[in-house]
Amino acid sequence: MLRDVAGAGVFVSTHPDVILKLGTKEVLYRTRNLEWGSDTHLYSTMDQMIQELPLRLATAKARVLKQHRGNGGNGVWKVQLPVDALANSEGCSLAVLPQPETIICVRHAKRGCGEEQITLGEFYRRCEPYFSANGRMIDQEYQERLPEGMIRCYLVHDRVVGFGHQAINALFPAPLGAPSTEAPAPGPRLYYPPSMPEFQTLKRKLEHEWVSAMQRLLEIETESLPILWDCDFLLGPKGDNGEDTYVLCEINVSSVAPYPESAVPYVVDASVARVQTARQRRFSARGKTF
Repeated sequence: MLRDVAGAGVFVSTHPDVILKLGTKEVLYRTRNLEWGSDTHLYSTMDQMIQELPLRLATAKARVLKQHRGNGGNGVWKVQLPVDALANSEGCSLAVLPQPETIICVRHAKRGCGEEQITLGEFYRRCEPYFSANGRMIDQEYQERLPEGMIRCYLVHDRVVGFGHQAINALFPAPLGAPSTEAPAPGPRLYYPPSMPEFQTLKRKLEHEWVSAMQRLLEIETESLPILWDCDFLLGPKGDNGEDTYVLCEINVSSVAPYPESAVPYVVDASVARVQTARQRRFSARGKTF
């Protein structure tokens, strides 16, 4: 319906075709080779996940699996082998691949959930609903610098208009040596204007490199980018020069709220411009009809 409304010349803040390109977790897989990408895989079916996930768990590295569509941490899981298995592997691949009866550690990012130890087969059963109706799952390598916080960059079209910083988020680990039940609850997100000094490198990369590279890859014109959207980043491994790297973990294009006050005038100006453009196109189309 929304596609038909947009096709009739009515102003739509984000076209449904753009939502499908940006607003699902699959964007993490499609853009994995950009500078913001990481070791990311796509499971189109449960059978594919059963075949491939054990290979990745056997590397002794934690994985983060995310359902294709969702919010609030629902369908986002940190998955890894228990500490004793990791210690025995000494950072190398296991000689025997994890089996459905293998015990694994999982933590659902949904609010109120803690770490559990369940069998790999049970985890598969929990993920079955995510594959219904052509669903799928994205598998990313866990970022060890997650305890340093998540940075949310708010954009109006291709311009950064503010930031949010959350020091403690859903998959934040327990203190070193403490049981998993001691993991702190997520904290508040603090908001900052686009001039925030510590985020200027990230702002520059987004505005001058990454967004345009994403547009070319996904074939999205600048005027078709959402009026307000955001990109969530975790800190990746330090570069050879000692500078921070950034790993994209999500893009939001629907219900992007709350947002920093600094974004308001940009949203207003962009909305007015888009309404005027839609009105002009609609009137032009009517003129051709008569």
